[in-house]
Amino acid sequence: MTSITAGTWEYDGYDPAQERLREALCTLGNGRFATRGALPECAADDVHYPGTYVAGCYNRLVSRVADRQVENEDLVNLPNWLPVRFRRPGGSWLTPDTSTVLGHRQTLHLEAGVLERRTGYDLGDGHTLMVRQLRIVHMADPYLAALRTELTVRGGPVDLEVEAAIDGGVTNAGVPRYRDLDGRHLTDVDTGTLAPGTVWLHCRTRTSEIGIGVASRLTAHGDALVHTRHEQQQAIQTVHLRLLADRPVTLDKIVALHTSHDPAISDPLRAATDRVLVAPHFDDLLTAHRAAWDGLWRRARIDVPGEPGRILHLHLFHVLQTLSPNTADLDVGVPARGLHGEAYRGHVFWDELFVLPYLNLHLPEVSRALLQYRHRRLGAACAAARALGRRGAMYPWQSGSDGREETQRLHLNPRSGRWLPDHTHLQRHVGSAIAYNIWQYCEASGDTEFLQTQGAEMLVQIARFWADSATWDPHLGRYRIRGVVGPDEYHDAYPGAERPGLDDNTYTNVTAAWVLARTLDTLRALPEPRRSELVERLEMDDDEPLRWEEVSRTLYVPTHDGVISQFDGYGELEELDWAGYRTRYGDIRRLDRILEAEGDTPNRYKASKQADLLMLGYLFSPAELQALFRRLGRPVDEELWQRCVDYYLARTSHGSTLSGLVHGWILTRARRAEAWSFVQEALRGDIADLQGGTTGEGIHLGAMAGTLDLVQRGLTGLETRDGAIWLDPVPLPELSFYGFRLRYRGHWGVGLRLEHGRLEIAVPPSGRAPIEVRLPDGTVHVQPGEKCSLVLPD
Repeated sequence: MTSITAGTWEYDGYDPAQERLREALCTLGNGRFATRGALPECAADDVHYPGTYVAGCYNRLVSRVADRQVENEDLVNLPNWLPVRFRRPGGSWLTPDTSTVLGHRQTLHLEAGVLERRTGYDLGDGHTLMVRQLRIVHMADPYLAALRTELTVRGGPVDLEVEAAIDGGVTNAGVPRYRDLDGRHLTDVDTGTLAPGTVWLHCRTRTSEIGIGVASRLTAHGDALVHTRHEQQQAIQTVHLRLLADRPVTLDKIVALHTSHDPAISDPLRAATDRVLVAPHFDDLLTAHRAAWDGLWRRARIDVPGEPGRILHLHLFHVLQTLSPNTADLDVGVPARGLHGEAYRGHVFWDELFVLPYLNLHLPEVSRALLQYRHRRLGAACAAARALGRRGAMYPWQSGSDGREETQRLHLNPRSGRWLPDHTHLQRHVGSAIAYNIWQYCEASGDTEFLQTQGAEMLVQIARFWADSATWDPHLGRYRIRGVVGPDEYHDAYPGAERPGLDDNTYTNVTAAWVLARTLDTLRALPEPRRSELVERLEMDDDEPLRWEEVSRTLYVPTHDGVISQFDGYGELEELDWAGYRTRYGDIRRLDRILEAEGDTPNRYKASKQADLLMLGYLFSPAELQALFRRLGRPVDEELWQRCVDYYLARTSHGSTLSGLVHGWILTRARRAEAWSFVQEALRGDIADLQGGTTGEGIHLGAMAGTLDLVQRGLTGLETRDGAIWLDPVPLPELSFYGFRLRYRGHWGVGLRLEHGRLEIAVPPSGRAPIEVRLPDGTVHVQPGEKCSLVLPD
């Protein structure tokens, strides 16, 4: 049973079937590394999966599947620092799967970033062992973690043996459909004793040669001695305790984790041992950790009442654990599944499109770091474009350590058991997502230095790629972009085609036109010396901007049956028997797997996994979207857009956690009465594991961040452009009250609050210029130290 309060997320009772989900949702992290919420006394098996992941720590292995050799790069499961187990001398180790459990509760304290567990074990003979543990992954010192174990016996004195360990024998085995792939990423495991009560483990990744050092300091309060042994890739510490009735005994385990990627160190093992020796005691660590979380909540908190607000609190907690100020010092991207598990192999997709808009207005330094991850891989993206015979930069759909395309060439359909070709690397639109994020970050932060340097370089190369990808069709009198896959993903080829790829995916073409237009704006606004430098460095031809202008106005937008087509030829596909499939299968979110298991393919049908064309309504305000279509010579008024919404919504299976988010966002303005059901699905996507077991393999970070941004930008109509904050709120009865604070262009803590049809904007005192706020019916300027209250129309 799940219990939710304003500041906690609580699970009562032990349920093996739900354990993987709980582990993911109880993960603790600090933006550098994270550890799943597994029980410390349980080893990895079909029920439990302890995992620890450091951002950016990847390794590449070759496996043989389906008579082919395939290469995959994975975020590595690092040595397990959690193990603490207990038993009566000579007895079996106590676990909830092998012992009688008299009560079990896990409580995630969101405000403090603490995981608490309480479990009662029946020891027999009228004795009960009560276990209480507190766990942190330190937010203030991102190299430390700590586990406090408090043991209390009832029914009389008991002798107890406690064993703590660091385990280097772990593998990547957290996703069942990957188990045919080699998951043995660690090698050269060595262990040792540093000092009484302190042990260490050193290893490296097999091919990426990343060194890993873990050191653990175990303290048993009282006179208990800590004994050490080393075996089977483990450093093991044992304590023998005499427990008196109702008198708690506490053991503290302080752990330091370093890798050779860390700055300002010479050796990860030396860094870990040095750090753990001087680390404060648990109580002091907890105090500093709470203070760091207090600061984060002040900067990023969102205030929404009721159950939606409590779920949003959890979502924000997991976003901040994955991408915190500690991330700003790292060379990492946005992992689609957080640092919470091994799904998607820890790769970076387009999810930053849903994450950065929230971070831009709270932690802009983190947004900038995540964009620098893309800039450092600009050379690899340009090399990928050259290999395809194109100019510019072609960013990969899946990225990892070095910027090459990491999309698997085969994927497993667990319903049919067949390994199938994977063509999702043709989602070239990821380049437009990166350009969009650059633009949004710079508009929100006012970081002209980034826009004029690294941002401009990326924009130019992405624009180049789109311009060079566009081919002229004299019959249509339009440019076309062929051989791509859109966000939908169900459609990766035409029915019966020998080659994968689709022509003129509208989302791809419209976002490409937007990139070309914004890059031209950027070049025009650059100071002349910087523009000359950029033109010379990138060897830009004089006619390139002219071609960009032409292509940005003449890319083809196909139509059929009075609506805009998802791609050219979409209107010729067959209609799916939606009612029939729902009757036969119930949950048809993963319709692609159902059809393939039947020997069929979604390529034959008008059926989408998630929003494709409609994604444009998520990225752009109605006014901006209409302007884009006018630029392309295809006017789209409100009536036509509404027809498109109705048409594609009826043909979408919602096989992605992003689907409910995007459709909920769009419907708040297009069909408000139906918006709330989609918003609810977005809110419950992970906590209810609506995608059928996937959350236990890692949270869906884009969907979590997107729900926060739905309140921040979707309901408020908030845009940051032209040096102003634009607001156009839409009333959603189920979310009629909300408030949050923003960091906007050097203004810290700008407050926005909507309540009872009134919008209040408060700008804290500072020496900065007033904030210009543009509304549908006028403009106001709010001075630092002032508040502005506006009555919204019904």
